[in-house]
Amino acid sequence: MEYETIRYAVREHILTITLNRPEKLNAFSSRMMLDLIDAIDRADADDDVRAIIVTGEGRGFCAGADLSRGSGTFDLVDLADRAHKPGSPIGPDGKIDWRHDAIRDTAGRVTLRIFDCLKPLIGAINGAAVGAGATIPLAMDIRIASNTARFGYVFSRRGIVPEACSSWFLPRIVGISQALEWSLSGRVFSAQEALAGGLVRSLHEPDELMSAALGIAREIVDNAAPVSAALIRQMMWKMLGADHPMEAHRIDSMGVFARGRSADAAEGITSFLEKRPARFTDSLSTTMPPFYPWWTERTFR
Repeated sequence: MEYETIRYAVREHILTITLNRPEKLNAFSSRMMLDLIDAIDRADADDDVRAIIVTGEGRGFCAGADLSRGSGTFDLVDLADRAHKPGSPIGPDGKIDWRHDAIRDTAGRVTLRIFDCLKPLIGAINGAAVGAGATIPLAMDIRIASNTARFGYVFSRRGIVPEACSSWFLPRIVGISQALEWSLSGRVFSAQEALAGGLVRSLHEPDELMSAALGIAREIVDNAAPVSAALIRQMMWKMLGADHPMEAHRIDSMGVFARGRSADAAEGITSFLEKRPARFTDSLSTTMPPFYPWWTERTFR
């Protein structure tokens, strides 16, 4: 697939996805949604990719929704134009089907795809991260930022509400009080405040940000078994919504039983005893355990 809004580059098992609309501060659009979802699909299917870094081109990470449509930007369905047409959420009686796929927010489609990704993701926030630029990275595993970056959950100031599943992600990352303060006020805040609030792991000089992100990715790529990394990522994220630790015990037990019999487990122990780096050979395309994915499939309906 040819990408219009991102760049996709793999080097030494690390994929870098660069949001690439610098003239618009990498503003999020429907085209970017499609490009990002395809890029994650492509990365998941490629055993050569073992970690993913997402960053932005130019001075911004992502300035949020592309507002070029003006006041109609957030009108996801033009009711007058779509009513009574095939695929419309508007029924013949004029009532809206609130669970219709057509009303799903575009950034949420991206974060849900990231949520199910098999590869570890690192957000390298290089500049302004507002709206979708602040919510999409929440589904990434590790976030670092330039010390000149700025963040904003500005939805209340635009007369809308947070999107991209951020009402689920943000309180789990920074706590409910901090999530509410940022979201209710809608104010833009500094990278230093983002660090203090637990939104990002660390701050870096602008010209050192990608080097830091690559260092984190390299640590994963060089030391973690890819299948184990994929399962750990899913176990951690999925268990955030578990009702009881027994759910974690169940999946932990299945994971240990399946991976304990693998070539990777034998290599992990042998390499430790021989005091050498491990050479893991199991691949995601051939060795994921039969119980994966273990969670119930969910659709918008």
